Amino acid sequence: MRIAILGNYATQFLRRSLVRRARSWGQPVECHEAEYDTVDMELLDEGSATYAFAPDVIVWHESTLALRTRFYNTPPAEREAFAEAYADRVGRLAERVAERVPSARILFPNLSLAFDDNVFGHYGLKIPSSWSFQVAKAGHLLHALAARQRNLFLLNARPPEGAVEVTDWTQVVNADLHFTPAYLDWLAGCLETVIVTLGGRFRKCVVLDLDNTLWGGVIGDDGMEGIQVGALGIGKAFTQFQKWLRELGRRGIILAVCSKNNEETAREPFLRHPEMVLRLDDIAVFVANWESKADNIARIRETLNIGFDAMVFLDDNPAEREIVRRHLPDVLVPELPEDPAGYLPFLIAANLFETASHSANDGERTRQYQEEFRRQELSRSVTDMDEFLRSLDMQASVTPFREEDVERIAQLTQRSNQFNLRTVRYTAADIRRLAADPGCETFSVQLSDRFGNYGLISAVIVRCRPDGGAAAIDTWIMSCRVLKRTVEALLMNEVVERLRARGIGGLAGEYLPTPKNALVAQLLPGLGMAADGENRYVLRLDRHIPLKTHIRKT
Repeated sequence: MRIAILGNYATQFLRRSLVRRARSWGQPVECHEAEYDTVDMELLDEGSATYAFAPDVIVWHESTLALRTRFYNTPPAEREAFAEAYADRVGRLAERVAERVPSARILFPNLSLAFDDNVFGHYGLKIPSSWSFQVAKAGHLLHALAARQRNLFLLNARPPEGAVEVTDWTQVVNADLHFTPAYLDWLAGCLETVIVTLGGRFRKCVVLDLDNTLWGGVIGDDGMEGIQVGALGIGKAFTQFQKWLRELGRRGIILAVCSKNNEETAREPFLRHPEMVLRLDDIAVFVANWESKADNIARIRETLNIGFDAMVFLDDNPAEREIVRRHLPDVLVPELPEDPAGYLPFLIAANLFETASHSANDGERTRQYQEEFRRQELSRSVTDMDEFLRSLDMQASVTPFREEDVERIAQLTQRSNQFNLRTVRYTAADIRRLAADPGCETFSVQLSDRFGNYGLISAVIVRCRPDGGAAAIDTWIMSCRVLKRTVEALLMNEVVERLRARGIGGLAGEYLPTPKNALVAQLLPGLGMAADGENRYVLRLDRHIPLKTHIRKT
């Protein structure tokens, strides 16, 4: 990960914190630090050191102390336009970055650390020419800009109350240090969560204990009437916690239950308690028995087909937390506060579910995993795999990339780690550019079966040479939810057919190993391609024999 740091203050402490934190990421990081207060020059000049560095991420941090000085140097008659001019500047520079380095993301800590000068007191928020009015307006304009500008990501730069001292005014005066080293280290931690997510590492599932975690009390002992949830007493804390979890589910985070309980007893509050916020429809996988929670979490992981490092386990019991940490070290197990009233603020502050993308498909994830669970139940009842696949009655459409699918395809490139042939990450802007490139053939797959609709589950990008020589596979990604459904065979047949129509006679591919994609090490030879060096393969298209698939094209 190549990170460029630009700012209107001395950013050395921020760079050092990022480099130090990178050692724990398990991902090599190279940093370029621009000279002091050279943001505009670096981003406008196409020959700048920043562009020569070819960053994956640009950390662009503006000190509002420096910004306030600029405001004071603006003639009073022009101050009402200060916010618009500032937001326009940020937008123009972000567009220039998108032109020069299309794949780079800009991380821009917002202006929440602006210091009010109190020249007008609180009344300043009613005066368009005041500093307090203009900085608040600039914040709103930046949010609207980030919603439009796809390479611009805003970060909340304000730490929780009392967490860290932001500014030491003695150091501001004596050394022109706008931020304390402790604050810049805290900010580096915030940047870390986003940068790691951009690298494809993120958490997508929360596994929930029930008794004294999702409600107060023990359902097996206290019964329906005795558990605490709702509008009274400590029940309010559990209700607010459940509302937050429901919103995570609607966003696309998978909710699972892992409880030591009789299953019928554990399900009862979800079915019958009038003040429960979460219902069974919100839970993708429900496991309640008297077995080890570590074993049950492993079972949930297998059902969901995700990595342990994508899972968070929430349990009020310290002993259960320690057992899961010991046996499943990749699962994140937060140390929940003893008081349930502290669960929600603790988890909000921890920001465990950072994301760098969102698509309409995310809200369908719970339903899709529930359908997958039913498919797995069916697979256990049949002994012949061909019989099972035929019984699914699968249908698929294979189309070039469409505008309505751009966000989902970009998300697949950013999030897919296991079934990812070359692990190239693309933004939505990149996907649009590739879709419009006449030198690329693009393939996206929508799949459904008798249990439901998987949605868009696979994408392939093939680059074609202008001279008609062998084409090359740039990207092949697929959701692991559809493994062993013969989607790969269907796609290979489509790729060959479309390349033949272009008069292309050969196809080249390569497998770039990562710690997580061993799953596709044998994908290309399994599809009939011949070895052509280490992890490189070729196929003469006239020798391709259509591969067997159980999927009907629509």
